Amino acid sequence: HGVSHEFSTIPGVKEDVITILLNLKQVRFLMHTDLPQVITLSAKGVKKVTAGDFEAPTQLEVINKDNLIASLTSKDAEFEIEATVEKGLGYVPREVLEKEKVEVGSLTLDAIFTPLRKVNYEVENMRVGDRTDFNRLRILIETNGTIAPREALEKSIETMIHQLKAVIGFQETEAPASAKSSEGDALGTSASKVKIADLELSARITSALEDAGIKSAAGLARKTASALKELDGIGEKAIEEISVALAGHGLTLKAE
Repeated sequence: HGVSHEFSTIPGVKEDVITILLNLKQVRFLMHTDLPQVITLSAKGVKKVTAGDFEAPTQLEVINKDNLIASLTSKDAEFEIEATVEKGLGYVPREVLEKEKVEVGSLTLDAIFTPLRKVNYEVENMRVGDRTDFNRLRILIETNGTIAPREALEKSIETMIHQLKAVIGFQETEAPASAKSSEGDALGTSASKVKIADLELSARITSALEDAGIKSAAGLARKTASALKELDGIGEKAIEEISVALAGHGLTLKAE
């Protein structure tokens, strides 16, 4: 109370307001309700003020009660705090919170809602009987005390299973026409780089196609079977050989 900004100092208090705010950010709460809760703290005289001095409603529990808030150095010092504690997810910077309606004279803190401090895993080889091709998974989970590491792991697994259930039974859908067109254009561009000689056709067929001015697989795919049969040396067997060669590059002869 009586502090207008974080750069203030409080008479009879060793720490400045910035340090007090940093200490408050280290306090961890366990909420048994989804509604915001108001906590208060009042101290006088020379003493160490800790998180355990907060008066909290029954729906709110202070976990690290020994966490230092401030040090009162004068017998005339008076120190009061009124704070609102809310539930949330992840991390929310105070700039976001300040955009919401904040009472005049109130200071906002970065909200750290996640109870996890550190998570790491290791995969190592292990022996089972005579076999040595098994793996052991080691998971390290460190929390802030508001939740047990095992409970945090179980909740994360439950969340993952719930999200993956949405994938079960999904149906495939055809790609939009524009996507198919783009794929076809890309295929055509690639095929244009494949020369007739690279199709590994017989020498007679290769010579007949090149003499007709057909230089690439893409150019060949733009011809119909009947048009190719008009060339010298191209018959039904040649058409079959050409079709097989084009299929290897994802192409077919032009429909009649």
